[in-house]
Amino acid sequence: MKITIKWLFVLLLPLAMSVASGAEKYVEGVQYNRLETPQPTSVPDKIEVVEMFSYACPHCFHLDPYVNKWLKTKPDDVVFIRLPVVFRPQWEPLAKAYFTAQLLGVLDKTDTALFDAIHVKNQNLESEAALRDFFASQGVDPKEFDKVYNSFDVAVKVNHAKLMTKRYAITGVPTLIVDGKYSVGGEGKDVFKVIDYLIEQERKAGAPAPAGAQAH
Repeated sequence: MKITIKWLFVLLLPLAMSVASGAEKYVEGVQYNRLETPQPTSVPDKIEVVEMFSYACPHCFHLDPYVNKWLKTKPDDVVFIRLPVVFRPQWEPLAKAYFTAQLLGVLDKTDTALFDAIHVKNQNLESEAALRDFFASQGVDPKEFDKVYNSFDVAVKVNHAKLMTKRYAITGVPTLIVDGKYSVGGEGKDVFKVIDYLIEQERKAGAPAPAGAQAH
């Protein structure tokens, strides 16, 4: 009996240690996928996490609180980037709105407010006029909005976002891309457990990111 108990202890010890440490193992093809073609990242000396999203997407709306919570504890060696997708023509004004807010330095005012306006207040913000009024409600001068919204800089950013949507082979949102190599989908808190796992794998690998990326 003593021998049986001894071997049982030996067999169960690794499992017990794993549970005690909270270690989790995620499986490629189940919780995340590997990109068929790895993509360059914008900051080679950091681990990049890119969120592909749209303000029009209800799943992105549900994920947004978890994004904001994760950003409060994001490691210093990780850079976070958001890119709006344009799956249909009606989404392009919202993509332009994101980059307009970014260039005006008002994302902290407009980001969550845009999600709430669309998904809580049921406002239609898929036109330049409606977005102008929305930005005015957030304290942005309509003339400044027009100037930036219709600028060359915003057009370039939108085109780049469209290009990366194709390169990442995005078919649905929200999708998060880790270091130009892995994609993770979903809208709950477990998404960022997978993200943290992949970040740790990249950190352990210590592999430099591909060169030649365009900054977002």
